[in-house]
Amino acid sequence: MVTGSVASMLYGDPRFTHDIDLVLLVDSCDPSIFSREFPAGDFYCPPEEVMLLESRRSSGGHFNLIHHASGFKADIYLRDFRDEFIRWSFANIRSVVLPEVTIPVAPPEYVIVNKLIYYRQGGSEKHLTDIAGILSNMADKVNWEVIQQQALRYGLTAELEKVRNQ
Repeated sequence: MVTGSVASMLYGDPRFTHDIDLVLLVDSCDPSIFSREFPAGDFYCPPEEVMLLESRRSSGGHFNLIHHASGFKADIYLRDFRDEFIRWSFANIRSVVLPEVTIPVAPPEYVIVNKLIYYRQGGSEKHLTDIAGILSNMADKVNWEVIQQQALRYGLTAELEKVRNQ
């Protein structure tokens, strides 16, 4: 599912980005698929050993794919069904239909919670701006109970309160 800034733009306000965040649900990772689909002549693709190591992280792994010609980057986040919020998020994926493709997009609650996490980690106001954009367009369509549960789980109550006060 698409998440991050692209998802926040689909739900909220546009802004410049040069990457896409993708959450992949995996039971096990076959890194050769990435090496085959993203050939070294056109893309930076991490060594297969690195992707395999990332896929075995208990908190979920992460790696990048980069298109050489454009510099466009895909941040790949590997997740599995052990996490309740991931299960909920994949069960509540939204489909955004564009002229030539339908995009599976993370639910806005997932995007908001993750933007709160990234805000806490790095302090970048762009995450709060993204959340504000989502809420200005969808405040009556988000499940606040899910957001509050996850804010408690991840210790994000102060960050959530800051968003609510804006």
